[in-house]
Amino acid sequence: MMFLPISRIEVFRVAIPLIGDSFRNAYGTITRQHSIIVRVSSGEFTGVGNIDPMPGYSPEPIEDTQRILTQILAPALLDENAANFASLTAAMDRTIPAFLEAKAAIEMACTDLTAHALGVPLFQLLGGAIKQKILLNGWIGIVPPDRAAQEAMRWVDAGFQSIKIKLGGGIQGDRDRVQAVREAVGPTLPLRADANAHYSVQDSIALGKLLEPFNLQLLEQPVAADDLLGLAKVRRSVGIPIMADEAVTDHRSLIDVIRHDCAEVVKFKVMKHGGLHQCRHMMETASAAGLKIVIGHGFGLSISTMAELMLASTNADVLEGVECVGPLKMSDDVVDQPLDLSRGIIELPASQAGLGMRLSDSKLQEFAVEDH
Repeated sequence: MMFLPISRIEVFRVAIPLIGDSFRNAYGTITRQHSIIVRVSSGEFTGVGNIDPMPGYSPEPIEDTQRILTQILAPALLDENAANFASLTAAMDRTIPAFLEAKAAIEMACTDLTAHALGVPLFQLLGGAIKQKILLNGWIGIVPPDRAAQEAMRWVDAGFQSIKIKLGGGIQGDRDRVQAVREAVGPTLPLRADANAHYSVQDSIALGKLLEPFNLQLLEQPVAADDLLGLAKVRRSVGIPIMADEAVTDHRSLIDVIRHDCAEVVKFKVMKHGGLHQCRHMMETASAAGLKIVIGHGFGLSISTMAELMLASTNADVLEGVECVGPLKMSDDVVDQPLDLSRGIIELPASQAGLGMRLSDSKLQEFAVEDH
């Protein structure tokens, strides 16, 4: 077994302004993305990880995640083998329960470090890529219908082949927004609608009925995360495939979703599920249950985005249109060469080791948020 003892763990927090004034979804409006970057060292090798917590999505405030990383996990993991992912995960779980996002940042950095030591792209450590080119999914926030239609056409003109529309502004307003986008892009472009657990079961069914004429690829998490019976009722009542997102927090909750037969599609996010390898295990479970998969999180920097793109490349049940377009929403980044996702497609860097990302110390300093 390769032995790469961890000699140093550095933790950085940044806040990067979004492009434009703000972005609104069912959880609220944001103008800056607060992210945490972790750099792990072992001798001459380093690896980087990155998480992008958001209020409404993340179970812990970013301040607590930063504190756990710097004060608890980083000291506890010194001399642990960065190349033994099972042992590393067990050590983190022994050190502190929960805080899956913090653990995901370290596990991602250790996976990147190990891939660098081996001289292989990170996806090789996840089983290998079955496709090298990844299609991306555009997004539209809770905006008026005419603006939604205009934004949809900008995505299409750029080359994107699927689009997600955020819901949560009232079911009539949601219907009008989806209708405007469908009329703008034509009858066949795959469209997804995401309610972010905003509605009651009754309103979700009513919303689904309103959206049925618009040929949606899926309706994402219309009801509360813990209401699997309600989600199953919506699935039985609506002629649109249902995707579980907020309902899937860990492997056990995925099993619960499968047992309740409440979704045809499930969504996975590396930071949400505690790391690349745990997420990969969950993907295999979903595939075995006959479910389709969506990968991605909303506002990510280039590091976490590339990690999820590489993860998405390893499973044939991942739907085309990966929802990893965070760098397009950011005014800047923390790496020397940010990802270019502007054409809706990206080719994985098969000739580079690890994630192929190099931190920019000047950007880390420029956007730094002090640890209070």
